[in-house]
Amino acid sequence: MLDARRLADLDSFVLDLNRASAEVILPLFRADHGLEDKGGARGFDPVTAADRGAEAAIRKLIAERFPDHGVVGEEYGRDRDDAEFVWVLDPVDGTRAFIAGLPVWTTLISLRHEGRPVLGSIGQPYIGEVFIGHAGGSRLVSRAGERALKTRTGTPLSQAIIHSTDPSSYFEPAERAAWRELVQRTRLARLGCDAYAYAMVAAGTMDLVAESRVCKCWDIEVAVPLITGAGGAVSDWE
Repeated sequence: MLDARRLADLDSFVLDLNRASAEVILPLFRADHGLEDKGGARGFDPVTAADRGAEAAIRKLIAERFPDHGVVGEEYGRDRDDAEFVWVLDPVDGTRAFIAGLPVWTTLISLRHEGRPVLGSIGQPYIGEVFIGHAGGSRLVSRAGERALKTRTGTPLSQAIIHSTDPSSYFEPAERAAWRELVQRTRLARLGCDAYAYAMVAAGTMDLVAESRVCKCWDIEVAVPLITGAGGAVSDWE
């Protein structure tokens, strides 16, 4: 269990990591971002200089400040992923939105302690937001200052606002059927916001996010401390 003093130190460091990644990413947003296609089973799989440069910047700061920590990142793989502390990184989640010029991409940074996600941040530097969550609570750090985050409670399913990134492409047939039934029972469904939707659940503007089983650790782990720290819950399809 992390004590409050150490958690506060790590919380502050997460803001440093967000600033470092933003310095790399923002000059490339709506500019020459060096697009490449990694290809693969799902066809077009974009990666940009922002993805790679931001992860490199984050890894550099971690190595300088916490050389005994491990790192797992989408772009550069695993380094000491059996360490007591392991950072899990997706430098630009929503690369398709990024290359389309839509400001719903985010930088995802989470921290495992003894294998369990204990700290997470979702940063959107173009808008100027960092959502941070852990056992001490969740909050939004923005240009307007800081405020606590709280999930919405007591909303009946018929009034719920829900989200999924791309059910037609990512969901298996049974998942698509479940999603269609959920849409029919709820007030409003939105698509295509990637991990920014997790931040909206923590902020209490959305009620539920359903994503595919193909999500990688860097896609989902950040949601656990952020949403639970705001009073919500994260579970699997079962």
